Amino acid sequence: MSASSGGLGSQIINFIKAIFSLIIKDDKYLIALVNTIKYVIIVVPIQTLLALVLASVLNSGIRTQKTFRIVYFLPTLTSSSALTLIFMWIFNQQGLLNIFLAGFGFEAKRWLSDVNLIMPVIMTMNIWSTAPFFMTIYLAGLQDIPKTQYEAAKIDGANAFQRFWFITVPNIQSITNFVVLIGAIGCFQIFDQAFIISNGSGGPANSTLTVVLLIYQYAFKFNQIGMACAMSLVLAVIIMIFSLIARQISKDKDLY
Repeated sequence: MSASSGGLGSQIINFIKAIFSLIIKDDKYLIALVNTIKYVIIVVPIQTLLALVLASVLNSGIRTQKTFRIVYFLPTLTSSSALTLIFMWIFNQQGLLNIFLAGFGFEAKRWLSDVNLIMPVIMTMNIWSTAPFFMTIYLAGLQDIPKTQYEAAKIDGANAFQRFWFITVPNIQSITNFVVLIGAIGCFQIFDQAFIISNGSGGPANSTLTVVLLIYQYAFKFNQIGMACAMSLVLAVIIMIFSLIARQISKDKDLY
């Protein structure tokens, strides 16, 4: 039993080593991995914070609250393909954004062909479309916080920020952990926006090349299924490790 287990263990280790040695030699994979990690690091905190702010505004008891909920949630109901085409129209060199900026004397920018601008465009699009979904999760959590806590804090002289920081944030910590985890997993799998905007090339100059897009290229463009499977396995391991770390950090593990 031990011999067979040792043999199986060594085979798994050798298999993993072979995969990593195969992938590490691919410069495009390293570029795609860096692009994807940057995407996760930037998008996840911003969309989480934006979702919390929107939920807090809606939970504050403003008028026409139901109308605002519908308006805020509309981007989430739009398909990513349609949303990408809309943003391409807006950020085109002759698009609405450049026309608007020209009215203030700014020069037109090549948002979709500049290596320094095209990825921020994709990030903006993803944040705008996913934050409303997480907003609804936050909103449900905010409505479960007892109003008496806020009333007691207000009597004690706590201002709006103090009530938010010392009451709201601790009460929704487990929800925040969940939102960050789900958001990060989705960002690691970013594909359709990068594919549509770059027409599947990951350009310009690999600036929109993500891990999943590279997997697609190897599988369906270069017909190298083995390499695509190896990259998929590595991505799955990365997501699994991130999920385990997030679960370990979380104090409320029941949500996962």
